[in-house]
Amino acid sequence: MAKALGCSGLDYDSVMAKKLVIKVTAGADAPERCSQAFTVAAVAVASGVEVSLWLTGESAWFALPGRAAEFELPHAAPLPDLLDSLLAGGRVTLCTQCAARRDITEKDVLDGVRIAGAQVFVQEALGDGTQALVY
Repeated sequence: MAKALGCSGLDYDSVMAKKLVIKVTAGADAPERCSQAFTVAAVAVASGVEVSLWLTGESAWFALPGRAAEFELPHAAPLPDLLDSLLAGGRVTLCTQCAARRDITEKDVLDGVRIAGAQVFVQEALGDGTQALVY
């Protein structure tokens, strides 16, 4: 891949996204999709990529203390560990409307989780050097 890019005068680092915005819409209702989103986000953080993970839909529950520990998926990294790494090295945001529909307020969420809406998501997703993924 790097060789092909080199032919056009570009290298891998110049085309690689410097920021990754991930919206996870699944929770315990679709455990594999949920786990994939958290895993990709945590691997990106560990790789030095700036990561913003958005909790929407059923994943909104993981903004609450202890809820990630209830998640189980065989042969997957423990969700609490992935969430801890994201809180330590990235940004975790709970969707405003998703929080409101579940009666979740800022006082309820884990330390480090912010609540923000679609305008902030769009702003982040459209930033220069940003790749957005939705799970």
